[in-house]
Amino acid sequence: MTEFLIYSKRCFINNRFVEATIHVKNRRIHEIYFSIQKIENIPFLDYDNLIVMPGIIDAHVHINEPGRDHWEGFNTATRAAAIGGVTTLIEMPLNASPVTTNVNAFKLKQKASENKLHVNCGFYGGVIPTNTIDIESLIEAGVFGIKGFLTHSGIDEFPNISKNHLEAIAPILKKHNIPLLLHCEVSDNDVPFVNNPKSYQNYLESRPQHWETNAINIALEIQKQFDIRVHIVHLSASNGINRITERKESTNRLTVETCPHYLYFYAEDIPDESPIFKCAPPIREKANNDKLWKFLLNDGFDFLGSDHSPAPPERKQLESGDFFKAWGGISGLQFTLPILFSECKKRGMAIEKLIPLLTNNPAKFLGLDSKKGALGIGFDADITVWDDTKEFKINEDTIQHKHKATPYLNETVFGKVIHTFVNGAHVVKDSKIKTLEQGQLLLKDR
Repeated sequence: MTEFLIYSKRCFINNRFVEATIHVKNRRIHEIYFSIQKIENIPFLDYDNLIVMPGIIDAHVHINEPGRDHWEGFNTATRAAAIGGVTTLIEMPLNASPVTTNVNAFKLKQKASENKLHVNCGFYGGVIPTNTIDIESLIEAGVFGIKGFLTHSGIDEFPNISKNHLEAIAPILKKHNIPLLLHCEVSDNDVPFVNNPKSYQNYLESRPQHWETNAINIALEIQKQFDIRVHIVHLSASNGINRITERKESTNRLTVETCPHYLYFYAEDIPDESPIFKCAPPIREKANNDKLWKFLLNDGFDFLGSDHSPAPPERKQLESGDFFKAWGGISGLQFTLPILFSECKKRGMAIEKLIPLLTNNPAKFLGLDSKKGALGIGFDADITVWDDTKEFKINEDTIQHKHKATPYLNETVFGKVIHTFVNGAHVVKDSKIKTLEQGQLLLKDR
C-alpha cells in the first residue's frame, strides 16, 4: 500500500492520547484527522483501542557486521528491531571488524548493510588513541556522533582513550556540533581479589561505582572546558546522578541515557554461573536501581536505549559460567518496549511519560526530529502499533535475534507490538514479519 488510513482512539500526538485517523501517502504522514475518517478507495486500518505511536528510535545498538556477523548482523538485528516496534536504530562503531574509526571502515559497514535493512539505520564513528586525525572526515561522511571508551572496550581493535585524546578532538566536535558519546568507566587497582569467577557478586565488585563516577568527572570536565555536546551512555551507578544533575543546571549540552536491563534486573536476583546477565557497567543492586528509577521519574534521563550487544553462546560462556571470561553485553533489542512498560506499570509511570523517551527525545538528540520521532504532518510514516493490555511470555520461537540467548527469555511481560510501519511500509503485521528491506540508510546531514 502506498496510501492508507490508520485509525485509533489512542493515537499519541503532541504528547497525549487522542482519537485520530492518520493519512499515510508516499511514505509520509499526509494528513491527520482528529476523528474517525474514511476516504473512498483508500484502505482503512481500524486499530480501535490499540496504541498508535511514533516508531521507536534506539540510539544505542551493536550489530557487529561486517566481520562478526556470526554474533548478529544487519538482517537479524533489524528484523528483531521491527518486531519490537523499533523503526530507526543507530549502530555503534564496535564490535564490527574493522571497527568504524576511519572513512574506509565506515564505507565497508554501509556496504555490508545493503539489502539487509528492515528498519532505518544510521551509524556512529569511534575515537581510539591512533585516529584523532580521522574524526573530522568521519563526521563529514555522515556519522551521528563519536563514541569512545575510558576503559577497555572488550575489543582489542577499539582501545580506550584518555582525557588528552578527548581534548584533541573536542574542537572538531564543537565545530560540527556533533556529540561525544562516552562509556564512563575508568579502571583502577582498587578492587577486591577475585576468588570465584563464577560469582556474580565477585563480578559486580570488580567494577565498582567509583569507576563510573571517576569517568563521569572526566566527561563533565571536558564538556565544561570545551562547551561541547557530551552524552553519557548506559548510566548504571546512582552515585553519578547528583553530579550529572548539577552540571545539567548550567548547560543543555550534557545528556545521559540508561538501559532496560538496569531498570528491570537486580544484582541480588542474578544467580552465580549465569553470565547471560554480564554487561559493563554491571547491573547493580535494587537500592541503586531504585535511585535510577527516581531519576527517570524526575525527568533526569534524556532517553533510553537498549545497548543491544549480542554474542554467540560460547562467547557468553554459558557452559562454563565464568563471568570474567564471558563477553559483556545484553541481547535485548526486540524487547525494549515490553520490558520498560512492564516496569512502568509496577512503578506507576504513565505511558505518556515513557513514549517520548523512546521516540521524540532520541530523535532530538540525533537531529532527526524534523522528520522522525513524532506523528505529525510531513513526518516519515514510521509508526508502532501495540496492545498495552496484552501479557505474554518471551520465548525462543518469537526471538528474531541470531542467537536466542538473552536474560529476558521466559520473562512474562506486558505490551505486545502488533504492527510496525517503516517509511509507510507495513513491515510487521499481527506480530509477524510481513515485508522486508523497507529501511533506509541514514547519514547525518552536514
